[in-house]
Amino acid sequence: MPVVAIVGAGVIGVSWARLFAGAGWQVRVSDPRPDLAEIVERQLAGLPVTAVADLAAAADGADFVQEAGPERIELKHEMFATLAANTRDDVVLASSSSSLLPTAIAAGNAAAARIVIGHPFNPPELMPLVEVVPGAETSAGTVAGAVEVYRALGKVPITLQKEIPGFVGNRLQKVLNDQAIHLVQQGVITAPDLDELVKVSLGLRWATIGPFESMHLGGGPEGMRHLVTHVGSQMTFEIGRPDREHLDDVLGEVEAAYGTGEQSDRERAAERDRRTRAVLDALEQK
Repeated sequence: MPVVAIVGAGVIGVSWARLFAGAGWQVRVSDPRPDLAEIVERQLAGLPVTAVADLAAAADGADFVQEAGPERIELKHEMFATLAANTRDDVVLASSSSSLLPTAIAAGNAAAARIVIGHPFNPPELMPLVEVVPGAETSAGTVAGAVEVYRALGKVPITLQKEIPGFVGNRLQKVLNDQAIHLVQQGVITAPDLDELVKVSLGLRWATIGPFESMHLGGGPEGMRHLVTHVGSQMTFEIGRPDREHLDDVLGEVEAAYGTGEQSDRERAAERDRRTRAVLDALEQK
C-alpha cells in the first residue's frame, strides 16, 4: 500500500486525506496543532489514516507528499526543508498553495526539482481539477509523477505552461467575484439573485463546455471568429471594480441570505456537495 504524507489538518488537508485513503493509500496526516489526533479520529474515522504530529516522521518512507499548510512563505520554506531532508530522491513534494509560486516555495531548497504546485479546488475529494504548476527548477519527471498520481485518484490534472500568481482557476474566479461584488454594491442586483442568475446561465453552461467552446458555439457555423467580430465588438462597456473599503453591506446581505455558524456551514456544504455529485454523475453519462 503506497504511503502519502498530508501536511496540514485544515479543510483542504482533511479532504485530501479522505481522497487518498479512499483510493487505497496509507495516509499520514501531520500538523503541530494539539488537537490533531481528535481531528483524525472525528473526521477520518474508519479510514487508513494516522495522525503523526512530527513532520519528519510523517515524511519518512512516504511515496508522495501533499502539503496543505498555511499560506506563509517562511513556513513553507521550513516545511519543505524538512520534507526534502526526510524523503527519498524520487518523491514528489506537492503544495496545495493557491497563491504562492512554486519557484518561491522552492527557493534555496536542495530538492527544488521535486517541488511542484498541486492546487485543488475545494473540496479536493470531490472537485476534479488539480492545477499542476512547475517552478523554474521543477523537473519534468516531477510533473509527470504528480500528474500520474492525481489521475490515479480520479482527478483531472491540468499542467500550466508557466507559473503565474493565482494560477488560472483563481484568476478566473477573482474576475467574476470582483464583478459580482461591484454589481451588488451598485444596486444593480441582490446577492441571492446574482447567485441564482449564475446557476441558471453561466454556471450551467460552463459545467458542460468551457468559455472558449461556448464562444465558438455562440458564433454559429463560423464559430468564435464570427462572435468576436459581431456581438463581441459591441461589448465595449466599462465593468468597474468593487469598493473593498466598503464591503459591509454586501457581507451583511450574504450573511442574511445564507446564515453563519458551524451548523449552517455544515448544512450548506453538504447541499453543495450533493448537487456537485449530481452534476458530475450526469456529466459522466454517455
